[in-house]
Amino acid sequence: MNYIVFDLEWNQCPYGKDKENQRLPFEIIEIGAVKLNGKKEMTGEFHRLVRPMVYKKLHFKTEEILDMDMEQLKEGDFFYKAVRDFFSWCGKDYIFCTWGNMDLPELQRNMKYYHLLDLLKGPVKFYDAQKLFSITYEDGKSRKALEYGIDYLGMEKSKDFHHALADAYYTAEIFKRLDLTVAEDNFSIDSFQHPRCKEEELYVAYPYSEKYITREFPGKEEAMKDKEVAAGRCFLCRKNVRKKIRWFSLNPKTYCCVALCPRHGYLKGKVRIKKAENGKIYVIKTMKLIDRSEADDIRAKKELLQKKKRQKKQQITH
Repeated sequence: MNYIVFDLEWNQCPYGKDKENQRLPFEIIEIGAVKLNGKKEMTGEFHRLVRPMVYKKLHFKTEEILDMDMEQLKEGDFFYKAVRDFFSWCGKDYIFCTWGNMDLPELQRNMKYYHLLDLLKGPVKFYDAQKLFSITYEDGKSRKALEYGIDYLGMEKSKDFHHALADAYYTAEIFKRLDLTVAEDNFSIDSFQHPRCKEEELYVAYPYSEKYITREFPGKEEAMKDKEVAAGRCFLCRKNVRKKIRWFSLNPKTYCCVALCPRHGYLKGKVRIKKAENGKIYVIKTMKLIDRSEADDIRAKKELLQKKKRQKKQQITH
């Protein structure tokens, strides 16, 4: 098993969001990657500049951050060649690692635009080094910049940041210092290629939680009425358990509940509504073990939200 640690740089429409290509809001202009073997030893690197075909001018922020100009990019490979070369270099037995969760969906969005999505089957398991760094060294919730991680670990900064190969190298150096057990217990799933039917739905087991990625639904009302989505199930004993706090809306895209398993204790359910590119929606549902204190906090949050809704309704009626 190899670890492919990669980073992308991309450009966006320089003329404003209203003029962007909605199928490709971010066009990849650089791919950088390093390969680590099973012992986390660096065994190779990959780098390509990609010739822009959608946005022929650099956005001012892109030009400023990357210190790159269009003349350089015109010497790059076409995306279809660069990405084919990249996957050929990756080999067959590998898992991706990135800093954050943005690179994989943008890679697949660019691949889809050029009808190359068959090169990567999804949903994609990967290691998010940014998340793993937070779990290992901080509170597990914060998400810090790559340079912060390098500084935190006291590592030498021998390359300029915001270049794909350099950022892949720095990400690899941090990943090498992370415990693989922590990584495997907290791996991530990219759902850009989400399930389209019941047979493709995905259950992902973690030591203290479970993730369920559903098929598509016409809308969130249909999704929340689905028995499997609405169920409060203990992922350890595989039994439906009583909800102590029924599903309630935290915001238009997130729902929460609390269930109680007689054997394993309290579980927090969380549903995130995700919009598919075809206008339909799918759901990412997690069930996670929590303690009584967190269950009480969720109850207090629900009561506060209900109070605010009542107050808002009174203001409208008066």
